[in-house]
Amino acid sequence: MPNVSMKVNGKDVSGEVEGRTLLVQFLREHLNLTGTHVGCDTSQCGACVVHVDGKAIKSCTALAAACDGAVVITIEGLAKDGNLHPMQEAFREHHGLQCGFCTPGMIMAGVDIAKRRGKKLTEATIRSELDGNICRCTGYHNIVKAIQAGAAKM
Repeated sequence: MPNVSMKVNGKDVSGEVEGRTLLVQFLREHLNLTGTHVGCDTSQCGACVVHVDGKAIKSCTALAAACDGAVVITIEGLAKDGNLHPMQEAFREHHGLQCGFCTPGMIMAGVDIAKRRGKKLTEATIRSELDGNICRCTGYHNIVKAIQAGAAKM
């Protein structure tokens, strides 16, 4: 079995995995980082979004072995020194969640959108960019408001 090494949330980690092990499985089962959720296993819901080498990806369709040597940030790695990341804080302030299942993926996608598209995001831009992230509880209104507010503070 291949051995993978990567930096996850600022820490060097490694582990022996089967070649078919998905990144989300490695994070959840080998590293006990359960903030990244498995919703669909088909790259449609976005609950599993993490950042790999600075880009948002759906970890349910990425092989852990393909991420060997990568820098990975999960929802657990956003907060610094006990302070929430501005996007996390915005989701809290603007009630951008209900059940919370999609929230880690939405936040990680929101951070990526802000990094790529800037601090002044329109509702149309956010809704378009969130096309691959599904929330089954909300109407997205507060999620969009939260991403706008989080981006403005980043």
